[in-house]
Amino acid sequence: MNELTELSYALDTFYFLICGVLVMWMAAGFSMLEAGLVRSKNTAEILTKNIALFAIACTMYLLLGYYLMYSGDAGGILPNLGFLLGDDNTVAAVTAGSDDAPYYSMRADFFFQVVFVATAMSIVSGAVAERMKLWAFLAFAVVMTGVIYPVSGYWTWGGGWLAEVGFSDYAGSGIVHMAGAAAALAGVLVLGPRKGKYGKDGSIFAIPGANMPLATLGTFILWMGWFGFNGGSELKVSDVSSANNMAQVLVNTNAAAAGGVIAALILAKAWFRKADLTMALNGAIAGLVSITADPLSPSALGATLIGAFGGLLVVISIVGLDKLKLDDPVGAISAHGVVGIWGVLAVPLSNDGASFGPQIIGIIGIFAWVFIASLVVWLIIKAIMGVRVSEEEEYEGVDLAECGLEAYPEFTVSKVHGGGGASGRTRSEGASQAQAAARS
Repeated sequence: MNELTELSYALDTFYFLICGVLVMWMAAGFSMLEAGLVRSKNTAEILTKNIALFAIACTMYLLLGYYLMYSGDAGGILPNLGFLLGDDNTVAAVTAGSDDAPYYSMRADFFFQVVFVATAMSIVSGAVAERMKLWAFLAFAVVMTGVIYPVSGYWTWGGGWLAEVGFSDYAGSGIVHMAGAAAALAGVLVLGPRKGKYGKDGSIFAIPGANMPLATLGTFILWMGWFGFNGGSELKVSDVSSANNMAQVLVNTNAAAAGGVIAALILAKAWFRKADLTMALNGAIAGLVSITADPLSPSALGATLIGAFGGLLVVISIVGLDKLKLDDPVGAISAHGVVGIWGVLAVPLSNDGASFGPQIIGIIGIFAWVFIASLVVWLIIKAIMGVRVSEEEEYEGVDLAECGLEAYPEFTVSKVHGGGGASGRTRSEGASQAQAAARS
């Protein structure tokens, strides 16, 4: 019996760790997606943000966040303050034979949880892209991953008051995605839109991303990583029921993403008369976010329809936020926030154990906490060090201003030897002048 218990423990721990690795790979997906949807002059800086925020999230959650999230009293509002991880499970505890015996390593649990924190913070980076100071963003990341996210995480997955009222969110449509979008919205409000995005007469000017192949690759990486995101949230795989549940979760996750792409693409074609790739990419993410709150209960067709509604919603939301002059270069607030709310509300449609009342309370509670706390932190950072680069730095690109290098130097600057006045002229400028001369 003890050998079988130890084998199950080893299997569940390994499964948990592998799912965590898949979720960690989503950091690469966010990096590629955002790098593709910003202009080339801002690519190196957005990549720096993404790798730095992941490192900060891992460190802050290790030092403070994990303890805050999982050491509070049942039904409470304020978590207990403490540091680091504590001891792992002992062999005696695992083989005790009681119903309370742990079935996976607590270190595996930490690893799986920490990559979720980084995902929430990654949502913020895309929304504030192309005009925020790098170090202001990283300062916010310290507070978001160390305190803000763990507090609302304690209310839900940590057994706090939202768990007591019956709020249900299987893998984090609200707890992770809506929370990240709420923090992003607060940052966008403090920061303001990019220069040239909105005209004084209410006109909206598109600012295309630099690399659609990269953005598409990022979306596929996120799609793949989401199998760990949702699949790992089953928490166990060593018995028949749990293994079947995980299989259902992965099928539904994939189905919802597919539904999101199809619906977004059809709506974009009908609305804009074009098959907009960026809307299709956001449709995939919207489908994934939609099903994350409960990828287990629906049928595969039901999951497809839930994802499809998310795909429609993200297109409408992106256009709507633009009309409100809320500048989000990658559509993160729409794909993770607006659709995250839909995902939480969709749970009672197929899950008899959930009801709309607790779901609405959870949405309001998480959003209010994260938005207000984030707004306060953004305003403090603005007062201390400022949050926005200068107009000249924004025009030249934050790559040079913040990182001192460019992601694509061979495509942006062509040094002309021997001609002082021409030194530093961009290739596009030279080409335009040559074309003008030829026409004349």
